[in-house]
Amino acid sequence: MEESIKKEMDLGIVRISDEVVGVIAGLATTEVKGIVGMSAGPVGGITQILTGKKNLSKGVKVTVGENSATIDLHIVVDYGVKIPEVAVKVQENVKKAVESMTGLIVSAINIHVQNVLIQRNEETSTVENA
Repeated sequence: MEESIKKEMDLGIVRISDEVVGVIAGLATTEVKGIVGMSAGPVGGITQILTGKKNLSKGVKVTVGENSATIDLHIVVDYGVKIPEVAVKVQENVKKAVESMTGLIVSAINIHVQNVLIQRNEETSTVENA
């Protein structure tokens, strides 16, 4: 993600890096109900452990053209949600956030569901063990 978006303004050039677009997209994704988190794969997880830094663009790949961007999101959803409905909400939220904050046109948002997380009910496991 070393590319950046350049915009010529009256006072100079504004540059927005791909990583910034990735952070915006990642945060907008996690705001949607039914999303448990993002999936970075094994390399991203190891990097986070070694550096101790939380990567806010984890699970996001951004490809920027002249005035448009294509975004790939690798998500983890909560068990029991309707995945197509959650995916559409994510696409809408990310498109709105990225376009309003960067001025880019989002040409595509590809959703890759990497995992489904089953939440354990603490009350149930406590009662079963008693």
